Amino acid sequence: MARKDIFANITSQPNTGQERRATTPGYATRGASRSMINSLSELAEKAALADQAMAGDALVDLDPDMLEASFVTDRMGEDEAAFQELVEAIRERGQDTPVLVRPHPSQDGRYQIVFGHRRVRVAKLLGRPVKAVVRQVSDVDHVIAQGQENSARENLSFIERAVFAQNLSDLKHDRRTVQTALSIDGPMLTRMLSVTSRVPAQVITAIGAAKGIGRDKWLELAQQIEHPATSARAGEIIADELFSELPAEARFDFLNAELKKAKRQPKRSVSANSWQSRDARVSAEYKSAGKGFSIALKSKDAAKFGRFIAQNLERLHEEFLESVETEGD
Repeated sequence: MARKDIFANITSQPNTGQERRATTPGYATRGASRSMINSLSELAEKAALADQAMAGDALVDLDPDMLEASFVTDRMGEDEAAFQELVEAIRERGQDTPVLVRPHPSQDGRYQIVFGHRRVRVAKLLGRPVKAVVRQVSDVDHVIAQGQENSARENLSFIERAVFAQNLSDLKHDRRTVQTALSIDGPMLTRMLSVTSRVPAQVITAIGAAKGIGRDKWLELAQQIEHPATSARAGEIIADELFSELPAEARFDFLNAELKKAKRQPKRSVSANSWQSRDARVSAEYKSAGKGFSIALKSKDAAKFGRFIAQNLERLHEEFLESVETEGD
């Protein structure tokens, strides 16, 4: 498989003699169209440079126990079926493609994986050394190579790419670096970060990679979950054990459908009342909603009065029961 832009920023001497493919005659090369064509041409050039860089590198065998994971995650869970296929392929044919590692930035004698985490995992499982290319790589080049290698090798889901973009943003990488790592334009990055900023991380984790769920559905869920009536409901749904037993795509569809129902449900009627002591040192607001009843104390002595109520709840409840029995007589 031809590699995408993996080593472009790592290559020291670009091939200045390489010609850029001309745009197709008659095709409008203005505005967004021109930017897209230029971006595709640039990616093609970088891919060619990446292949040249790979061809010139020496391979070494490393103990997988000497390798640490990348400092930024780019996957949500593991497709075990696909992983087992990789295990059998490497068991039969050996490791066809090397991984890329760099000397660990803080641990002498160890290495940090830039890309190839699954191949390292297979090697460890099979008790074999890992074929690797070792290279000094900056943090920026690290994340670019990692993102583009994963995009070339596996069709990551929209939400996996979006979470990777969010992780890079959280690490203070600029937008251009994030766009290059994911081979996306500015508007797509904005959409990705729009989803990860509105959908709580625990909800995304609970759903998982959801390979079959695309951008538009995630944007729809982000709009659903913004409403107060649905955000609390989302927390209840993902906490249910039955939810976690569903496949990832089914978890997404179920949550999205339930949030739409919650949004359509009419609000329960709520009655609110207030009270104030004769000396105005304590005031209270109390309201009843269905089977619930809440009291909010305010003013100077609110904390003291609240503790007094809490300490005398048993006595107050007994008085309440007596009053109910008296009314019954």
